[in-house]
Amino acid sequence: MVHGYKGVKFQNWARTYGCCPEMYFQPTSVEEVKEVLALARQQNKRVKVVGGGHSPSDIACTDGFMIHMGKMNRILKVDTEKKQVTMEAGILLADLNHQLDKHGLALSNLGAVSDVTAGGVIGSGTHNTGIKHGILATQVVALTLLTADGTILECSESSNVEVFQAARVHLGCLGVILTVTLQCVPQFHLQETTFPSTLKEVLDNLDSHLKKSEYFRFLWFPHSENVSVIYQDHTNKPPSSSANWFWDYAIGFYLLEFLLWISTFLPGLVGWINRFFFWLLFNGKKENCNLSHKIFNYECRFKQHVQDWAIPREKTKVALLELKATLEANPKVVAHYPVEVRFTRADDILLSPCFQRDSCYMNIIMYRPYGKDVPRLDYWLAYENIMKKVGGRPHWAKAHNCTRKDFEKMYPAFQRFCAIREKLDPTGMFLNAYLEKVFY
Repeated sequence: MVHGYKGVKFQNWARTYGCCPEMYFQPTSVEEVKEVLALARQQNKRVKVVGGGHSPSDIACTDGFMIHMGKMNRILKVDTEKKQVTMEAGILLADLNHQLDKHGLALSNLGAVSDVTAGGVIGSGTHNTGIKHGILATQVVALTLLTADGTILECSESSNVEVFQAARVHLGCLGVILTVTLQCVPQFHLQETTFPSTLKEVLDNLDSHLKKSEYFRFLWFPHSENVSVIYQDHTNKPPSSSANWFWDYAIGFYLLEFLLWISTFLPGLVGWINRFFFWLLFNGKKENCNLSHKIFNYECRFKQHVQDWAIPREKTKVALLELKATLEANPKVVAHYPVEVRFTRADDILLSPCFQRDSCYMNIIMYRPYGKDVPRLDYWLAYENIMKKVGGRPHWAKAHNCTRKDFEKMYPAFQRFCAIREKLDPTGMFLNAYLEKVFY
């Protein structure tokens, strides 16, 4: 019999949202998950499944039952011939990477953090960068889904195809993802090269940058022309690193947090801080070589508010220049560095922000130095308006102000997803406040 806990408080990583579920469960088997759902049906409770709790929005919050999948984290099968791995959905990517290393395998693409679960990463549409690469969910070849009535569906390109097309970005609203099978590639090393440039140069030569490097991204430093270009490409070079505790932590972490805290009293300092840190940390060329997952992953520094929208790739220049012009026209609106710009190829997953179009993701950030909130609403609204104007779609895990009306316009397959959701969960067992705004 599965045991539930009362009085557990859930908070996301950024501490921007929290909740107190009525009961908190940590099942260790499929049977125990089924018991929780049976109890929920009996008592007419809502259920929310949570993974690493990294999403900076309230997508994982509930006042009903919360299921934490952390104890369902085993690798179930490694098929070295097909280079596929099947795992329980609660496994952290950090543990998965470690296991794949042992088999000489790797994921062809990964996001910035690995203390997130396999089920959560696909559910929220996590992505990285590279025009040959889709969001992480495009690496899923099969999954099993436990629906509200206790049925287990095996989903793949060949069975329950329609559900599979929806469940690869599932938002936690179709049921409980029990297992995930991912397509891997042979283990590989990456060389990361970082060098300074200007916004004009990068935007004028965007196509050539995109062709030049498999995993190309760039960081723009608001209130300046400064850009840090990051190339990541396959290499045979031995691991080497230009990382340095003093610069990365003493300066890049502690000094930055302190200065940003001071800027909450003197907002005019932010532009200076952005330019100062570019000069200090990003003004030279750097090279790192390592196993792919060690290059893909990097520290998220400290607590932060973020927005990240996917826009049609051809709108990159227009959108960035408009954001820059808006900040210049409103000197009172401040923006922390960096604005991170990444690129992803089109896919056919119903609620993927890259559905049927090659996309550019434009991630903006406002840090919370020592947990203090920095005024960000003007910046947020200006950014959202630009994103909507160029046909953007928000990242599901990040905070946004969109409602069903917006999503119906943004997603050609929105009605199809809704029909699948209503069929799999007719009573709305897996809904919460965040999802109600999406579907009602």
